Amino acid sequence: MEVKKRSGSTEPFIPEKIVVSAVKSGCPYEIAREIASSLESRAESSLTTSEIREFVLTEMRSRGATSAAESWETYEKEHKR
Repeated sequence: MEVKKRSGSTEPFIPEKIVVSAVKSGCPYEIAREIASSLESRAESSLTTSEIREFVLTEMRSRGATSAAESWETYEKEHKR
């Protein structure tokens, strides 16, 4: 799977990036690994970073890691936008 970045460039999907970001946000490792695996098994040949972000945040919330999702969003508001 390819990831389409905001800049227009693409790069290969690396599940560990999801795991590391989720764990840094406070998500338990096992949940982060499950989310990354679920994303990796999707049939799309490419996804945008925004689509990945929304998928991860939704999955965190549905798996009980709401505070981690909120931490991720707070970090992005303060550092990336």
